[in-house]
Amino acid sequence: MTGTPPAIRREEPWQGHWIGAGPAPVPDLDDAVTGNAWGRGFSRVMFRKEIRLESVPKRVLLRLTADSRFVLMINGEEVGRGPVRAQPRRWRYEEFDVARFLRAGKNTVAVLVTYYGTSTSWWHPAPPEGGINGDACLVLEARADDSLLLTTDDTWRVHRSTAWSTVAASGVPCEVLDARELPTGWALPGFDDNSWSEATVLTARHWGGLGRSRPPVSPYGKLLPRPVAPLGGDTVRPVAVLEARTRPAPVWASSHPGDRVVQHLAVPGDPVRDGQDGKGGTATLLPLSAAIGGDRTFDMVIDFGALTAGFVQLTVDAPAGTVLELGYREKAKRVGVTGTTSDYAAGARYTCPGGRAVYSALELAGLRYLYLTAHRPGADTAAGVTIVDAAVREHVYPQTGGAYFNSDDEEIDRIYRAGVRTVQLNSFDAYTDCPTREQRAWTGDGVVHQMVHLATNEDWRLAEHYVELADSPRSDGILPLSVAGDFEQYEGFTIPDWSLHWVHGVHNLYRWTGRRDHLARYLPTVERVLRWYEPYLDRHGTLSDLPEWNLVDWSSVFTTGRTSIVSALWARGLTEYAELCDWVGNAGSAAWARERYAGVTSSFEDFWDPSRSLYVDHFLDGERMPAASQAANAAAIVSGLAPSHRWGAIAAAMTDRAAVVTRSWIGGDGGYDTVKEEEQRQGIQRIDWNPEREIVRAQPFFSYVVHDALARAGRADRIVDLVRDWSVFLRDGYDTFGECWGWGTPVHGWSSTPARDLVVHVLGISPDLPGFARVRIAPVPGRLHRVAGAAPTPFGLVEVRIDGEQVILSSPVPIRFVEPDGRIRELPPGSHRLTVPRPATPHHHSPRTSHA
Repeated sequence: MTGTPPAIRREEPWQGHWIGAGPAPVPDLDDAVTGNAWGRGFSRVMFRKEIRLESVPKRVLLRLTADSRFVLMINGEEVGRGPVRAQPRRWRYEEFDVARFLRAGKNTVAVLVTYYGTSTSWWHPAPPEGGINGDACLVLEARADDSLLLTTDDTWRVHRSTAWSTVAASGVPCEVLDARELPTGWALPGFDDNSWSEATVLTARHWGGLGRSRPPVSPYGKLLPRPVAPLGGDTVRPVAVLEARTRPAPVWASSHPGDRVVQHLAVPGDPVRDGQDGKGGTATLLPLSAAIGGDRTFDMVIDFGALTAGFVQLTVDAPAGTVLELGYREKAKRVGVTGTTSDYAAGARYTCPGGRAVYSALELAGLRYLYLTAHRPGADTAAGVTIVDAAVREHVYPQTGGAYFNSDDEEIDRIYRAGVRTVQLNSFDAYTDCPTREQRAWTGDGVVHQMVHLATNEDWRLAEHYVELADSPRSDGILPLSVAGDFEQYEGFTIPDWSLHWVHGVHNLYRWTGRRDHLARYLPTVERVLRWYEPYLDRHGTLSDLPEWNLVDWSSVFTTGRTSIVSALWARGLTEYAELCDWVGNAGSAAWARERYAGVTSSFEDFWDPSRSLYVDHFLDGERMPAASQAANAAAIVSGLAPSHRWGAIAAAMTDRAAVVTRSWIGGDGGYDTVKEEEQRQGIQRIDWNPEREIVRAQPFFSYVVHDALARAGRADRIVDLVRDWSVFLRDGYDTFGECWGWGTPVHGWSSTPARDLVVHVLGISPDLPGFARVRIAPVPGRLHRVAGAAPTPFGLVEVRIDGEQVILSSPVPIRFVEPDGRIRELPPGSHRLTVPRPATPHHHSPRTSHA
C-alpha cells in the first residue's frame, strides 16, 4: 500500500525564517498565557523573491508552510497549495520538487498567503503569543543537492493586498475579489516591486522564546510533513445553461453573493437564450452575452450535470467594475421555498478588471449548479457582458490502483460507483461531511469514508490520517465532534458516540494495515475515550443519562435515560480495545476493558423484548419503553451483547419491511425542519409511529452497523437487496449518495457504506489476520449470478470472480475461504479455481463469532 512518500532531509533544521508583512500582534503577558489574545482579521499578503540560476538542477526540493493557507507560484505558474488542515500545534508543511518550473536566468518565487482571522470549517487560529502568529506568516526554503538556494528572510518583498475581502459566512469563507486592485504580473520575473515593503522577520517574543525566528517555534512547534497524497482531478465543464435572462436590478437584501443570485429569481425577466423554457427547448451552452447598464442584471443558471468539487474558474469579457455574484448550489433553488438544506448560501464575488479576464477561485467549493448574476453598479449606459467559459478544476483525493467491482446487475454496479464517487467528493486533506455546505472533518462521519477507502482505494494514507487528525481529545478525554476547525477551537459540546466510531476506525487500521508501532500511539486516547463513559455507568452496568449530543444518526432513536444503543456502541469499543491491547501486550488495560464489557453484558438483557424478538432503545424512570430501532439491534449484534442464538430472529425483525418505518427528529420534505429542530433542542420528541409494532430505520450513516450486524448474523445475503435502497439518490443526473432518506445534502460521505459492503460482505474480502497476513474470502452474492471484484491489501490486490458455481480467486497472501455452509478451505497464495454449489434460494453463512 501507499505509505508516507520518501523525502530528503526531513530532519534537517530549517534555515528559512518566519516572515510577515509587519510585526505580528504582541499581546500583554496575561493574554498571551491565557489565550485571550486575538490576531489580525482577514488578510491576503503577497510575498515574492527573485533569484538567478546559472543552470537548473535536476532536482530542487522546496518546502514551505504558512498560516493560514498559501498558493505557491514560480514564474507565474501555480506549483501547489497548502498546508493541509491541522491543529495549530501540529502544523504541517508541504514539499515540492520545483525543478520543472525553474529556468536558467531570472526566476520569481511568489507566494500568496491567506490569513482568515476567524475560524473556518477547516482552520482555527492559535491565540497570538507575541512575535510569530496572529497575521499572515510564511516560512520557505529550497535546496538542490547540498546547496541552499533560497530561504525566507528580510530580502523578500511583501504587499498586503487590497484586492480581497470577505463576506461573513458560517464555516466556509466567501471570497470577494476586486481584480482592479491586483498588481498585474506580480508573480512574474521583471515585476517592479520597488514600492513594496521589505518582509519582516518574525521572532518569538513570549517568555522563553529567546527571539527565535526559524522552526521549531511556538505555537507551531515541530513542523510535520504532509501526510496524504496531493489533490487533483479533471476540469469539469457545464453540460447546459438552464436559464439566461436580464432582469431589473434589485435593491440587494444581503451582502452575500450566494443570497443575491437567488433574490429575484421569481422575476420573469427577458430571455437571452433560454435553455429550459418549459416547452422542451434545447439547452444552451456558453459563451453567452447581454448588454446591461446599471438598471439591469444578467442572470444565468449553469448546470455541470453532476456534483463536483474544486476551484471555480470563469472567463469573462466585461467593462471594468462589472460585478459577478456567484452562487454555488448542490440542488436547484426552489423559488419561494426556504428553510431547507438547498437554501444555504455559498459563493463568491468577482469585480472585473476590464476586458477579457479569468477568475480562478482560491476557495474550494462543491456544487452542481452555478448561479451567476452580473451587474454594473452606477453604469449610465448599457455595455456588453460576455460569460465566455465556466469550469471547475477538481481538487479531490486521488482514487488509485486496480480495485473494482462489477456484476450482471447494472443497478448494483452503479451503486458501487456512486459510493466511491461520494467518498471522493468528500476526500480532501481530510474526510468531510459534504463539499458544499460545511467541509468539516466530523470525527464520526469519517469512519465510513475510511472503510470505503480501505476496500476500494490502494492509497490508504487518508484512511490512516483520519485517525491521526481526530486524535485531539478535549481536556476530559472525549474527542471533538469535528476537528481542525471552528468546532474544535473552544472545547464546546461534542457528540460522544462519534468518538466510539473513531475507536472503530483505529480497530479498522489494526485489521487492514497491521502496523503495530504506528497504531500503538492511539491506544492511550482510545482508553481515555472509553473511560470518559465510566461516570455514566448505572448500578446495572449500562450507560444512563448521558450529557451532550448523543446523535447515533438522524433517525428518531432514543438515547435518553438508560440507553441500549450507546451502551452497545461502548461495548463494541471495549471489545475492540481489549483486542488491540492483547496485540500490543497491554494486559492490564485489556483486563479493564473486558471487566467493563462484562458489566454491560450482565444487564443488557433488560432491553430485550421477547414478544418482538428485539431490543428496545431505552428505559425511562426504570420503565422499559417500547420504541425499538435498527440502530439498537444492530449495535447489540456487532458488540456481541446479543447472544448468537438470537441473531437470526433479530436480523429478520429489523429488516421486516412491513414493520420498518423511516423517521427523523429534525428532517423531512427535502431538508431540515426548523420546527422539529427547535423541539429537539427543547427535549420534545414526538412519536408519530406505532412503537409497539414498528421499528425505526437507520439513516444511511448507521446502516454500516446494520449491514455489519447482518453479516455477523450470517445474513449477508440480504445486503445485495438492501443496498438497492441507495438508488433513490441516483436520479436527475446525481451520481452520489445523499445525507438522509428523503432530505439533506445530495453528496454526503457518511452515506457511502454500500461501496464497502459490496466488497467486504458480498465479495466477502476482508482481513483474516491483522495486516492481511491471511485474507478471508466468504462470498455471499445473493441474487447476483455473476459478480467480480478486487480489493487492495498491503501486498497487492485480492481478486474474486464468481460465475454461477464457478469461483476464481487470486491472492498474494494465504486464503481462508468460507463456503456458504460455513466449511473452510485453507489455500496458499496464488490463483485458484473452485466449484462452490449455490443454493436454489438465497442462502447465508453461519453466524460469525468474531468481528466482521
